[in-house]
Amino acid sequence: MKFNSDIDIDFANREQILGHIIHVPASMLRDGKFVAHNTGIYATAVPQDPFTGLCSIDYEQAEQRGYVKLDLLNVSLYRQVRDEAHLLELMQHAPDWQRFNIDREFFEQLMHVNSHWDLLKKMPEPVDTVARLAMFLAVIRPAKRYLVGRTWKEVADEVWTRPVDDAYFFKKSHSLAYAHLVVVNMNLISLADQNN
Repeated sequence: MKFNSDIDIDFANREQILGHIIHVPASMLRDGKFVAHNTGIYATAVPQDPFTGLCSIDYEQAEQRGYVKLDLLNVSLYRQVRDEAHLLELMQHAPDWQRFNIDREFFEQLMHVNSHWDLLKKMPEPVDTVARLAMFLAVIRPAKRYLVGRTWKEVADEVWTRPVDDAYFFKKSHSLAYAHLVVVNMNLISLADQNN
């Protein structure tokens, strides 16, 4: 049975974890040469180039062969989070959805959405739940951009289906994870504004 993986793990500083695990950096083919993948590593045995230390096969070919790549991502926002309890509190606290929808300056400070104010204004209904935020994150991707301007019910009917042309899109799991991160971002900004 073939296992396709897409495992992303966010860190405030990915170098801290890399110092604690044995790994091989993933590689990708660029202009006929292997270069290091920006975030991917293998924590299991993979073919390795003894000179570069990189995996000796491209990450896409490695996936086809069943190797599981982990993408360890730097998310600097987490430097503002004290601990797990603080993170959960920031995730569970209802953000200021009204501010998200009407305050462009606030919106443009938010990761993952900040450059998409014009698309937000084309949505006929506000983004006022995590589920709607996840769908908004999905419709700003090329494969689902045609859904901009439709109602959330219409978006929900199509947004999570895989495009037939392999255009770039967000899976529901990615969108929900990113939506929660945007909520954390919103709440941290709001707390900072209250303290100033």
